[in-house]
Amino acid sequence: MDPPSLVQLAAGAIRKMILSGELGPGDRLIELALTERLGISRPPLREAMRLLQQEGLILVQPRRGATVAALTDQDVYEILTLRSALERTAIELGVPVRLPERLAVCRDALGRMERSAAEEDRAALVESGYAFHAALVGLAGHRRIEEIYSSLHRQLLLCMARNLYARERYYEDLDVHVARHRHLLELVEAGDPEAVLAELAVHGERSFSQLADRAPRETG
Repeated sequence: MDPPSLVQLAAGAIRKMILSGELGPGDRLIELALTERLGISRPPLREAMRLLQQEGLILVQPRRGATVAALTDQDVYEILTLRSALERTAIELGVPVRLPERLAVCRDALGRMERSAAEEDRAALVESGYAFHAALVGLAGHRRIEEIYSSLHRQLLLCMARNLYARERYYEDLDVHVARHRHLLELVEAGDPEAVLAELAVHGERSFSQLADRAPRETG
């Protein structure tokens, strides 16, 4: 495998700043500051920012420059309610789990979450958290549900980054955050879809949006 390019490394570093909460919704991306911090020139930085713009993580506007993408309350409501509906349907179709390899994907994602929490790598924790929930959706073996869920990937990362920041600040540390997901997987492994759905109801959009809504007032 070829080593990552300078552009990919720069995009990865800025992505990490966004998903870790170091850069919040609406924050400006100052080219001079970023070139000095990342040790690169402006051309690869601008190419990296174009990649992040394509991912939906930043916005580039005339005269204002680049800013971290912000989600409105309606955006968050729509993303999280759609996410919950897809996950509930996947659990109803996929639990009890019939193919062990699908559970293995969930366990692998949870293992990455545990390592990220131990290393206090919040950006990696957000990305592995998305992978865990995508693996739950994969339990159903339903290609179209998986494709719809995948289409929400970057928007969900922004929501999950806000949620992790708010939960850690007001409610739970990183270990407790991972423990909630471990408990959810244990219920899936036990094969009781009603118990999984009950846990998802308190794990999902209601607590998620209530906590996430507190973060912008503190960080904005």
